[in-house]
Amino acid sequence: MLVKHLKNTKYRFWGLQAAGWLTYTLFSDILFWQNRSMLPIRIIIWNFLVAMTGFMITVGFRYVYGRIKYKSMSIVRLIAIICAVVFIGTTFWWFADKGLDRIMMHKGDIVIPSTFQYYVEYLFLWGLTLFAWSTLYFGIKFWNDWADQKATTERAKVLAHKAQLQILRYQINPHFLFNTLNAIRALVEENEKQAKEMITELSEFLRYSLVSSQHSDVPLSEEIEALRHYFAIEKRRYEEKLDVNIKIDPLAEDFPVLSFLIHPLVENAIRYGMHSSARPLKISLTARVNNDTLTIEVCNTGKWSEPIPDKNISGQNGAILDNVRQRLDNAFPGRHRFEIIEKKDSMCVRLEISQKLIPGNRQAV
Repeated sequence: MLVKHLKNTKYRFWGLQAAGWLTYTLFSDILFWQNRSMLPIRIIIWNFLVAMTGFMITVGFRYVYGRIKYKSMSIVRLIAIICAVVFIGTTFWWFADKGLDRIMMHKGDIVIPSTFQYYVEYLFLWGLTLFAWSTLYFGIKFWNDWADQKATTERAKVLAHKAQLQILRYQINPHFLFNTLNAIRALVEENEKQAKEMITELSEFLRYSLVSSQHSDVPLSEEIEALRHYFAIEKRRYEEKLDVNIKIDPLAEDFPVLSFLIHPLVENAIRYGMHSSARPLKISLTARVNNDTLTIEVCNTGKWSEPIPDKNISGQNGAILDNVRQRLDNAFPGRHRFEIIEKKDSMCVRLEISQKLIPGNRQAV
């Protein structure tokens, strides 16, 4: 990327340099033509050579300016250096112009006087040209520096953003593994066959975890497939005490979501539902798309409950939901809603992810 940027910068300079001085040549020819009935070919050539002298002088300016540490100096000092360089360049241009005038002009044509007054006028008029070129040069340099700094800042934000998402996600995985391994340990002594099946489901779930870790988001269908493995694990653990219903709109299957976004909501519903719901605990997971907005609901029978002081339970209700909320804030700023809806005999967590900004976006707690 750096080599490509340097090449683009070089080509941009020479393109602007050639276009600018050709325009200068044409403008000079037009001015001479307006003051004469005809424009001799030698004047056209003279104008061209004068412009090419300016071209070469400004190429020298570029060499000098490229070695100035302008970023660390004050604007007053930079202007002073530019004025000194412009004075030297204009003086050189003056002598070159006089030499071309003597070689190419006939008697009666334009002759550059050798007076001090004309030299001062030359310094002013042609000096303005070179000063304008220098100002434009540093203006473009400052603009490129600003654009590079902005791009670097944006890249840093993206990397920090991805790192934060990964950190938030990794807060989930140890918590899930802790509970699942405890369940498998308890099941090994009761039913070895079911324990093996549970290990198979866990391996499939972990395979998804490893594959999806390479991407910040995944199609919803992949997230749901991983949840089916998770539900299979929990069904073997709770048997008839757990009733699960999954209903996914086909239009929602390809909608991109953060990997492991729904899992903590489902795990939270089972964990706390088991302490507040009659048996069986009923869990429903629904997803639908309407007007480019994905709506996901995880509902469970029972009531909202405060964190339960149980040494076998890792994590807390509020912390888990805060984790999901932070991931949504980072990944979909202004394009999501997160709500907890309490009903008489059940509670739901609803999240919406939109392809567009959601007007008046507020998160209900």
